[in-house]
Amino acid sequence: MLSSGAMSAAGKLRLAFFGTPDFSVAALRALRGAGHDIARVYTQPPRPAGRGQSERQSPVHRAALAMGLEVAHPPTLKDAGVQRAFAALKADAAVVVAYGLILPKPVLDAPLLGCLNIHASLLPRWRGAAPIQRAILEGDRETGVTIMCMDEGLDTGPMLLSESAPVAADETAGTLHDKLAALGAKLILRALDGLAAGALKPRPQPKTGVTYAAKIGKDEARLNWRLDAAVLERRVRGFAPQPGAWFELPSGNDTERVRVLRAAAVETAQGMPGMVRDNLLTIACGRGALRPLVLHRAGRAPMPTDAFLRGFKIKPGTVLP
Repeated sequence: MLSSGAMSAAGKLRLAFFGTPDFSVAALRALRGAGHDIARVYTQPPRPAGRGQSERQSPVHRAALAMGLEVAHPPTLKDAGVQRAFAALKADAAVVVAYGLILPKPVLDAPLLGCLNIHASLLPRWRGAAPIQRAILEGDRETGVTIMCMDEGLDTGPMLLSESAPVAADETAGTLHDKLAALGAKLILRALDGLAAGALKPRPQPKTGVTYAAKIGKDEARLNWRLDAAVLERRVRGFAPQPGAWFELPSGNDTERVRVLRAAAVETAQGMPGMVRDNLLTIACGRGALRPLVLHRAGRAPMPTDAFLRGFKIKPGTVLP
């Protein structure tokens, strides 16, 4: 239990917050809304983005400024000066949500209650960078959120709380992202209250069932027609809305990349993998066929496949690369 001097007069905690993408914003807003004292927000530095490559602040950076919070974006936390500045905050705890940089031991050890991580899986399944996408790609029926006390390992620290969430049959990475962000925001409030009151005790992660959610590779989103249609349908959902599963269509003497935002796996007479089987753009796969339902060409708005085919004729029998 925290001593009375370690908490604000209102009984709320003094926190540091570490986060960068949209997924982190829900937790930041929840902590602020609950009245916790957020001493400083740490996020990744602004990055070049867009056609003009102008520097763009992270979603957490923008949200924190809108709340009137102090923001720091050091390129590394290994710098001794950055570590001293963090320790000087005298934070009761740090909350870490998809920050993107490794927290060295001096940072992990500085807060009184340590550093708590909101991780988007039921640990120890899907430790690592891309747990939301990997859960969909592997066909998991259930995932969730774990609140973990951070150590120096990769998502190996003891757990405080976890709660499961179903993965719907039509779940995309985008819808699951939003579901788990909201769940994580709810759980971190419970975890902080319980930890501060001495009502929650960290428990080690199970030693069995460990899997790793590797970062999504650039070529993974390309649809390989030799794979089963069910696998490709999960790839469409796992990469929607970003980066978007894609394939190439013949276009004149060249090919054009087309993103698939929704698709269905269907049973059909087998053909050569990549062969267009009908006027609905049903494409033969290693087993079954994939029928794209929503397509997106570069520079155009996404559109249903029937509308796409009115402007881009693809004859049955065409074999896609």
